[in-house]
Amino acid sequence: MIILDTSAVKALADGHKTLNLLAGNMARTPGDRLIVPALCLMQAEAEDQDISRRVLAFSAVVVDSLDTVSAVSVGTMIRDGYGSADTCHALYCALPRPEFTGMSILLTGREDAYPPGIVTVDIDSPGMLGFH
Repeated sequence: MIILDTSAVKALADGHKTLNLLAGNMARTPGDRLIVPALCLMQAEAEDQDISRRVLAFSAVVVDSLDTVSAVSVGTMIRDGYGSADTCHALYCALPRPEFTGMSILLTGREDAYPPGIVTVDIDSPGMLGFH
């Protein structure tokens, strides 16, 4: 599962070449999708008008909403000092959950915002997803 945090959502909306290629390729592969935590989408939209419209235009993008369990978990992470609401929702999405199998990869422009043990990939790293 590939998760986009707020910085990656903003980059995708602004035409980041590699992220746009990824979104396009995932749209052609059944079952592949890019997960955008709802609070990351909210934060990106709060910072720049129409980001949500540009990001949700990609058919591979799916929003991870906050249900009761996730809201309580994200709230606990915020209280325990893991970061802001959007960072904690991205972190929550990257943790193992019954509904998602396999390894989660969190695409971000702020790798230092996440604790050790979370697989993060900098969206501007030279070899992101095999592109050099």
